[in-house]
Amino acid sequence: MPANLPPEYFEVEKTLRQARTAEEKIAIMEKLLSIIPRHKGTEKLVALYRSKIAKLKEEIERRPAAKKGQLFRVEKSGAGQVIVIGPPNAGKSAVIRALTGVEVEVADFPFTTRLAAPYMMPFENIKIQLIDTPPITADFMESWLVEMIKMAEAALVVLDSASPESSAQLEIIVNRLKKKKVELVSAETPIPPEKFPFMKRTLLVLNKSDLGEVNNLKEELEILFGRALETVAISALSLTGLEELRRRIFDLLQIVRVYSKVPGKKPDYESPFILKKGSNIMDLARQVHKDFAEKLNYARVWNKQGTITGLRVTRDYLLNDEDTVELHL
Repeated sequence: MPANLPPEYFEVEKTLRQARTAEEKIAIMEKLLSIIPRHKGTEKLVALYRSKIAKLKEEIERRPAAKKGQLFRVEKSGAGQVIVIGPPNAGKSAVIRALTGVEVEVADFPFTTRLAAPYMMPFENIKIQLIDTPPITADFMESWLVEMIKMAEAALVVLDSASPESSAQLEIIVNRLKKKKVELVSAETPIPPEKFPFMKRTLLVLNKSDLGEVNNLKEELEILFGRALETVAISALSLTGLEELRRRIFDLLQIVRVYSKVPGKKPDYESPFILKKGSNIMDLARQVHKDFAEKLNYARVWNKQGTITGLRVTRDYLLNDEDTVELHL
């Protein structure tokens, strides 16, 4: 009997081939099990995934000094890791689906998301990792979620623009995290390295803006929180505001893309080096190869705007997004 698997199955299965860790594979396989229709033709496939999940869980348990929370650790991938949090039914999974194009389990009831699940969002010539998470309420927050927030580069808090409870729900989230010594801060807030796990650059995503209540929510948020956190209004359903959100997520990471150029050849614009804002020529040289860092003589730079073309610069020259750099030993 044929399996007659739905198209969604094959889309999710593609992500399984790219999964690196046991935890990622488990999350994707459990998603596949929720998609596979149950009939005689799929019995072997279901049994196969259940067997693989059991073996992966055994593998995790056999790890030396493994902690329970490690089951929910997601290995970082792409240009940066952004964790997506929020109250129930705000539309976190729908927002991730709209940004990534990957089918994410979405339903009109709370707690659809039970585990941390990674997805890759394309932005121009890079990909940014988004982590879907279970909701946070006054009575419930997964114990492992705080550690995941600490390890991510940035956070999105998704709120329902049409819900009169959204501002109160955000206050609950902010206060619960503060009790765990985690503070949500604006995109431009300077964060000392030692404070990185406890201060998280955050963007408020006001979903369902097409329902016409977004201005009321913005006013409430400003009364409660001032302008400490920036907002962006979108609709995951009508797909409005997504391009602005992608750009704001990129800005949230505080990174620059730099293209390396071999003398006499064209630069590779498809595989940029990713560096933190404030990085210089030497930081790039270290990423390219240790020999470049040790033997670098000078560099030439071209900027995106075309106002700098082959300018000879020193090792401490600060790099901007989409600079092209030619390193000379």
